[in-house]
Amino acid sequence: METYGVDGLTIGTGTGYTAFRMANRKLPLTWLAPLITQTPAMGALPTLRAATDPAVLGGQYYGPGGALRRAVAGLSVPRSAARDGRLCDASIVEIPGGDRGVELRVHGVSGASAETIVDHPIVVRVAGDGHAGFYRVREGLGSAGGATAGVVVEAYRWGALTAGVAVRTASMLVLLPFMLSNLAVWMRSTPVDRFGLLGGLCRLLAGSLTVAFTLALVGVTMNLTGWQCVPYAQCREGRPYLSWLVALPIGPRLAVLALVPLLALRVFWAVGKRSAAAFEGFGSAPPGGRFLESTGSLAAPGVWHDERMTSWLRQIHVGLGAGTVGVSLVVAVSHGGWSAVAVGMLGLAAGLVVLCAVLLTVTVPAGWAGPLRRVVWILVAVATVSSLGYAVSRRGVPVPAGQMPGYEGAVAGLVAAQGLMLVLIAAVTLVRRRARPAGSRALLRGLGTPLVAAMSVTVASAYTATLVFRTADQLDRGRIPDPIRNNPPALGPLEPPVGYWWAALAGLAALLVVSAAIAVTLPVARRRRRAYARRVVEHDYPGAPAEATTRIDTVRSTIARSFVTDELGPTFVAFFVISSVGLATVALDLIGIGPTQLVARLGRRHDTLAVLTAYVTDVGIWAISLLVIGLLILGYRAYRSPETRRLVGVLWDLGTFWPRTVHPFAPPCYAARAVPELARRVTALAAQGPVVISGHSQGSVLAAATVLQLPPEALPHVALLTHGSPLHRIYARLYPAYLGEQALRDVGDRVGWRWRNLWRDTDPIGGPIFADPGLRAHLPPAAGAVDVRLRDPRSVVVEAPDTVPPPVERHWHYHTEPEYREAVRELVDDIRAGAPG
Repeated sequence: METYGVDGLTIGTGTGYTAFRMANRKLPLTWLAPLITQTPAMGALPTLRAATDPAVLGGQYYGPGGALRRAVAGLSVPRSAARDGRLCDASIVEIPGGDRGVELRVHGVSGASAETIVDHPIVVRVAGDGHAGFYRVREGLGSAGGATAGVVVEAYRWGALTAGVAVRTASMLVLLPFMLSNLAVWMRSTPVDRFGLLGGLCRLLAGSLTVAFTLALVGVTMNLTGWQCVPYAQCREGRPYLSWLVALPIGPRLAVLALVPLLALRVFWAVGKRSAAAFEGFGSAPPGGRFLESTGSLAAPGVWHDERMTSWLRQIHVGLGAGTVGVSLVVAVSHGGWSAVAVGMLGLAAGLVVLCAVLLTVTVPAGWAGPLRRVVWILVAVATVSSLGYAVSRRGVPVPAGQMPGYEGAVAGLVAAQGLMLVLIAAVTLVRRRARPAGSRALLRGLGTPLVAAMSVTVASAYTATLVFRTADQLDRGRIPDPIRNNPPALGPLEPPVGYWWAALAGLAALLVVSAAIAVTLPVARRRRRAYARRVVEHDYPGAPAEATTRIDTVRSTIARSFVTDELGPTFVAFFVISSVGLATVALDLIGIGPTQLVARLGRRHDTLAVLTAYVTDVGIWAISLLVIGLLILGYRAYRSPETRRLVGVLWDLGTFWPRTVHPFAPPCYAARAVPELARRVTALAAQGPVVISGHSQGSVLAAATVLQLPPEALPHVALLTHGSPLHRIYARLYPAYLGEQALRDVGDRVGWRWRNLWRDTDPIGGPIFADPGLRAHLPPAAGAVDVRLRDPRSVVVEAPDTVPPPVERHWHYHTEPEYREAVRELVDDIRAGAPG
């Protein structure tokens, strides 16, 4: 253009995945076009914006974003261009020299956009990718909102790791029990685990969840459908998808239906493996040694590199599931007589389950992992093919009425094993909690591990019972049979195991206990919170005018509500009671006595009391079913609605922070990428000048974990600024072994106590970190300057030249406060004064 004297700009644009007359083409799968493409009008928006936006600069690229490139048009960087750096010139990625510092902002939950984090409409990615990246304001377009003079603002956006893809976010709700089981091991009171006992028990309990889901699928396909429904004409009437199975003998029929749980295991394995590409493997692997139990300290090298361990656990859990299917299949087709071949098939499948259970309890050296993984793969293949082949060969097996042989005993045995493991986990935790640091305020005195482990079992039981009962309800066309109220003979028994009946009754008890705990606790806690709020308001706004009375009441109410998150104890006590109720039913479950049968035997009659118990149990079935269905609806809404997806992402940001050291099918750990990536970026920036890591909310947790991973040469050039931080209020209490008082003290020591923490009384999430006088007594004097309290709101009256009173900010907009900019300036000056020349 310069040669011909043309005055213009070179701008790149892209349409993304846009449907241009695709619906009229005779192509395969054209019906998928509306699901994965956008309209031509939406595809044209990037070009229209590039042609009309006065802020456009030469060399920019405008196009849609998101996993399917369907988001609203905006400034973007194509993947190919980002790889070879063609759109990242020096003006964009220039790292400031020693005279200019960098304020690296790390957002909290809810997946804020890069424009929101830097508070500027025009940003460009300077590092990272679409999953997580670093952004700055484009050179020459001004500074970021709330920026300190002489300091460059850079934003790290990681929200797409948890809430960026609709299918992934929706599927997280299905994985809730696995996530809870993974959290349990991180909630222990001390990181020291002698003999790996607690870690082994938690992994074994997590393996039982995989077995529970596999047994539920076996119950739906092989027990209810193949054994109890297909042989009865009324059950398969009007269902051509089931009628063809009646032509198959029972052995081949069960073998065909056994492919469903096996396929489900394959899907779980594939999804877990695929997630590792985007989330895990960003950190360096620990050098040799033992890697299965890598939960020593957040400062340990390789603690965030959980790819190898997750891959190992994934193989073990697939082996557990496949062995469970094999055992169920062999027992079902061998009940008429046990031959030597049948015993051999059962021994092979049961041996696979036992081997996988043993491997979960031991710490495997890295050098043994490869050969053992191959052995497990071979056993899975041999056991699966052998059990399927044996079942196909069993064609003359009699089919007695009732449940599939061995299935009810397997469910009862699993419940008993889970109860025993929960008791052992609680016992080990009680013994070892004496080793927790003095003055520790761990949640429920360090008993978080057994409580959350019990929660994972409870939620898994609700899921599996709902699946089995709703399938039985569908197959018998609306009836809910039990041992007292049988189905018509022509329909088939369609009776779930008694273990699921007890689970339904425990679910109803759960709702009642939780409701009672809330009803008793809230009034008492409300009085305490209101008294505290009254003292805060009297201190902050003395002599407030009469016209500010309404505003004062609003502030007082906001402060009182902000401390609801501290009243978690009774809720966990309620869950503990629920778990105890569930364990009390183990003995009855083992001998096959359901709730209605128990009442009938105790009352020596089974008319009034037994039927009443049956109806109460029915209410429990529907109660847990409605809760699970509600979660599924929320998952569907998360798939369809970006707003709901962000809400689910907020919850999962708190639960998927920790590496998957217990259950490989849990949602992937976003910190396994975010923390090593932040450490790498901070190290590079610190080599050029001062760096202030500014973490808001959950971002402050990532920032603290990053400080623990920084190399020694970078630490003199780094400071920490946290605001709205849950580090002490939530994380130190839930995870005392890893982010407790000692870990927070280590963070302060590593940055030379160049640390400021901004907090408000109106914030329901954030709070002070070193406010406890007993804790501050053991800290250096510099620790007293860490916590900076902000009055919120700044005033309860209208201040000129405004027209309304200042808003109550609560958890948000810390970066707009004058104290924020002052803290950044002080920290940058402290780095320059103390850093080696």
